[in-house]
Amino acid sequence: MPRALITGITGQDGSFLAEFLLRKGYEVHGLVRPASSPNTVRRAVLLGEPTVCGQSPFFHSSDLNDTVALGRILSKVSPDEVYHLAGQSHVGLSFEMPESTCESVAMGTLRLLEVIRDLPKPPRLFHASSSEIFGRPNRIPQDEMTAIAPVNPYGCAKAFATQMVRNYRTGYNLFACNGIMYNHESPRRAENFVTRKVCRAAARIKLGLQSELTIGDSSASRDWGDARDYVRGMWLSLQHEEPEDFIFATGQLHRVQDVIEVAFKTADLDWRKYVKQDKLLLRVTEPRLLVGNAEKARRILGWTPRTGFAELIVEMTLAELKSTSKTSRKAGSLENCTQLVITS
Repeated sequence: MPRALITGITGQDGSFLAEFLLRKGYEVHGLVRPASSPNTVRRAVLLGEPTVCGQSPFFHSSDLNDTVALGRILSKVSPDEVYHLAGQSHVGLSFEMPESTCESVAMGTLRLLEVIRDLPKPPRLFHASSSEIFGRPNRIPQDEMTAIAPVNPYGCAKAFATQMVRNYRTGYNLFACNGIMYNHESPRRAENFVTRKVCRAAARIKLGLQSELTIGDSSASRDWGDARDYVRGMWLSLQHEEPEDFIFATGQLHRVQDVIEVAFKTADLDWRKYVKQDKLLLRVTEPRLLVGNAEKARRILGWTPRTGFAELIVEMTLAELKSTSKTSRKAGSLENCTQLVITS
């Protein structure tokens, strides 16, 4: 049974990857922050399911800034593969928290590399890099040879981590890969990301729980794909005979405005009545024309995205309508119960 360790296992990508690997017959271990409770972790990873294919992940408590604990866990688990997905990943927040972003993303990756190179049998490493390393590129679309030129703190931190992975691959002969991931979404996306924010707002407005959606730059564009497709690419990267870097992207640009229109149409709403712009939400600097060329991943790994943009946004909006409606009904039932108790 192959054994894998996932950092960031409770995030969107980590939860999908855990399920994917369990279905592949892996023994899956996950690194979680010490403050996380076991029940919360299991819900985040398996969405309430106790097992996948009769198996469940094993959880280990450690921060990426604790090199000693990382070393002990890796020595104990002795994984064949490590998927490094942890770190503060919200671009907007990185402007407010540049130091902690760089600490978790840049230095966290370096510490992990140092621990791995000292192991008797170093595992294969996949590092989730980001299209944000390219900033405002002079090449469209971008490929693995595009110059790194980030324009925000998160991109800078990821650029450092990406270069360190390359250095340890050549300098210490580690099997270490960068997957340069363009934006990828799902119903599990955190609520502070714009796609989830838009889909959630459309659902809440439809159900009468919210009156409007405030947005920053609706003309901002990204190459958006499905997180489940990108998780498959992570695994394929480590099955290749040689460690290499790969772009994972759809090759298509869409605006935030496109997300808005698809989400509100799915909720049977006219977006013009509800969407407002707030200049306070505009970013200091905004990357431009980040669209990826995944030809190398297609040619070498046989990877292609399977879910289209509109299909993804429709799924996310329908999931929000379902979960919000369920939560609303539950809250209403609790309120009625409270009223009955008080009356009696």
